[in-house]
Amino acid sequence: MEKIKIIYNNNEYEYPKNITLMEVASHFQKDFKHQILAAKVNGIMAGLDEALTENCKVKFYDITRSNGNRVYERTAIFILCKAVKDITGKELYLEHSIDKGIYCLVDGLNEELLSKIDKRMKEIIDSKEKIEKLNVNRLKMIKYFNDKGLKCNADLLKYVSNTSVTIYKLGELYDYFYGKMYVDTSCITSYNLKYLSDNGFVLMLPTIYDDGVAQQYIHHDKFFNSVIEYINWANRIGARNFVDINSKLSQSKWNDLIFMSEATYNKSLLDIAETISTKKEIKMVLIAGPSCSGKTTTSKKLEMFLEGKGLKPIALSVDDYFKERKETPLDEHGFKDYESIRALDIELFNKQITEMLEGKEVTLPTFNFITGSKEYKRKIKLDKDSILIVEGLHALNDELTKSINSENKYKIYISPLTGVNIDNHNRVNTTDNRLLRRMVRDNLRRGYNASATLESWWRVRDGETKYVFPYQDKADIVLNTSLIYEMSVLKVYAEPLLFSVSEDDPNYNEAIRLINILRMILPMPSASIPLDSVMREFIGNGCFED
Repeated sequence: MEKIKIIYNNNEYEYPKNITLMEVASHFQKDFKHQILAAKVNGIMAGLDEALTENCKVKFYDITRSNGNRVYERTAIFILCKAVKDITGKELYLEHSIDKGIYCLVDGLNEELLSKIDKRMKEIIDSKEKIEKLNVNRLKMIKYFNDKGLKCNADLLKYVSNTSVTIYKLGELYDYFYGKMYVDTSCITSYNLKYLSDNGFVLMLPTIYDDGVAQQYIHHDKFFNSVIEYINWANRIGARNFVDINSKLSQSKWNDLIFMSEATYNKSLLDIAETISTKKEIKMVLIAGPSCSGKTTTSKKLEMFLEGKGLKPIALSVDDYFKERKETPLDEHGFKDYESIRALDIELFNKQITEMLEGKEVTLPTFNFITGSKEYKRKIKLDKDSILIVEGLHALNDELTKSINSENKYKIYISPLTGVNIDNHNRVNTTDNRLLRRMVRDNLRRGYNASATLESWWRVRDGETKYVFPYQDKADIVLNTSLIYEMSVLKVYAEPLLFSVSEDDPNYNEAIRLINILRMILPMPSASIPLDSVMREFIGNGCFED
């Protein structure tokens, strides 16, 4: 029998040629606390059903790593699709990430039906049903989806140029997913379904931080309402997914998408300005949100809108209150932790804010990032119509403004709550939306390549998890800064950057994953995007650039 050599964890092993990754994984499962779900072969992602035919280097992943976690999520969604179809005969719609889960819709759903769907999911999981990967002619698959009344799936495949496509089969259900799937249904060991209302429920799955256990759903009312409002608006204008967007673009209706989206964002921000202007007790507006949410543009536009209401807004940057670099606290790895609130001179910030609100003149610091020290040059004295606008990572953390009464503060949480998915069963994560924004901006402003942005993204996400997301419920309002057309624009800028990531780069698989998302949507010109748009913060040529 012909043999091949496999390197795993820097050790060399000999196996029969054509052995599957699943069989190899079984020999090393003892090294993992959780089930092995995914693998890389010579640095390229591979399904565990794939056979090894030559000497190679192998790496395995479980649910605590992003590569394995995505396989777990896709598999759980496929099982849920089948359970919904078996119980209701209807289609499952994935809508949006919400509290570490996925908000879903099924027409006519109630708590009793969801209980039956849950029971059916458990039956499918316990039966360890095989999930088959099939290479199918694209045109035949389009006909199949059309015959089954799945027009969205069929129409999306029209934008795939390949002769054949990879389809997954579970029982008699066929579906198209953007990434690897587990070999059977047995890997789903933890999930929760929580009924909400109006046909909606949440699928809770373990994140990479949850040690394989799905958390219970916690409802965030303002966040949820903002998501629902955007979903309903997207449905009203006929732009629910990539298929809808592509249809409009193919009819040269990109200006319609731009103007409708910009008008909706501006209306939301104008409403916020109206609320602030009518509450005389508000002396400070605090704006926070995760990376690449559009905080700079939002704060600048809010300044203009408040001026239009007769107020005199004054912008402050939390970054100017960094402690001297030598005083920066260290993280658990011994590195300077610039993301921590302890990196800020909180006492100085509160002292100066209090003095300003008392009508005293204050000399504000400007942090010099080259020298690592504060410089004092700008003098400020508020009058009766002045209002402070403070934008920063920790703006919603009450510790930052502990000396200020709550009635004097108005807190805004912003994030691009992406309302457009690829199709009914493949969503675009808000995280991926922000990552593409950051990639384009990093290249434009700092000259970084895509690999550099991908490499640093986990640190950004870690800081958000610690210092931003826990405070979203402190906000008075949630502002969605997503623009319904933006993936088509980001494709033009991000796709070439992603193709520059070479196969031997450790970030190659992540680049390919994002390319596979972008390839399903048509590109769109950016010439008609207004100069004051949030999008300009990332693609450039905006009116708020320094």
